[in-house]
Amino acid sequence: MSALPTNAGEEFLRLVEIMARLRAPGGCPWDHKQTFDSIKSYLLEETYEVMDAIDRRDWPELMDELGDILLQPVFFAQMASEEGLFNIADALHAINQKLIRRHPHVFGDATANTAEDVKLHWDEIKQQEKAEKGVEKPGASVLDAVPRSLPALVEALKISKKAAGLGFEWPDVGGVLDKLQEESRELAEAREARDQSSIEHEIGDLLFTLTNLARFLKVDPEQALRKTNARFRQRFRHIEQSVGASGGTLPETPLERLEELWQEAKRAAAPASPAGNGNG
Repeated sequence: MSALPTNAGEEFLRLVEIMARLRAPGGCPWDHKQTFDSIKSYLLEETYEVMDAIDRRDWPELMDELGDILLQPVFFAQMASEEGLFNIADALHAINQKLIRRHPHVFGDATANTAEDVKLHWDEIKQQEKAEKGVEKPGASVLDAVPRSLPALVEALKISKKAAGLGFEWPDVGGVLDKLQEESRELAEAREARDQSSIEHEIGDLLFTLTNLARFLKVDPEQALRKTNARFRQRFRHIEQSVGASGGTLPETPLERLEELWQEAKRAAAPASPAGNGNG
């Protein structure tokens, strides 16, 4: 195992001490008034900022954002410590023990030659831990372990993975594609009937099926959509700049011209073909 930077522990301890000082009497009024519930949204926000930095391959920004996200568990642990619940050392001990316990192929005598073997060990040990804690309750579902507070796309991916892991799965991708066509037809029928409630229902089913298709094809749907969002931003910026350079505005520009500019931006961003003619 490679050695950690010699000052990593010192810097982490300093962060813990700074957080304690901010929350102490005479510290920061804003930090002092925060609660577990008021801080939750910042944890999610910082997580997405880390993901954005990774997507952009902005390593200096990632370093900064990782610092921001490290602050969140320290903040939560400080509040927990003040209420006599636990402290940051308890949380660190818990994750260290969990990593050792769930990697018996590294820290024990078990064998795991593939990533699938590792996942199998992980899931088995996790279920054993839940049984020992008495987490499983009568009438409980395996899907109860997936937080309902997750972003809907992430929640859909996680619950579909859970169900698939228990055998509720299509035999091949063809079944998922058939389901996608079925949901598309049902959406068209709901639209024809002008039934807004059914339209919402069918769009939800369609999104869920697309999430399953992504999972089946080993694509993270959240990341796929984030990358599509980034491409849309880039292409739309080209449209804005092109229209602005000609002295026009988007609302007064014909849709056909906007589509031309969109395709222009799309071609400009496309990778060059093997022949190097840029038509790929």
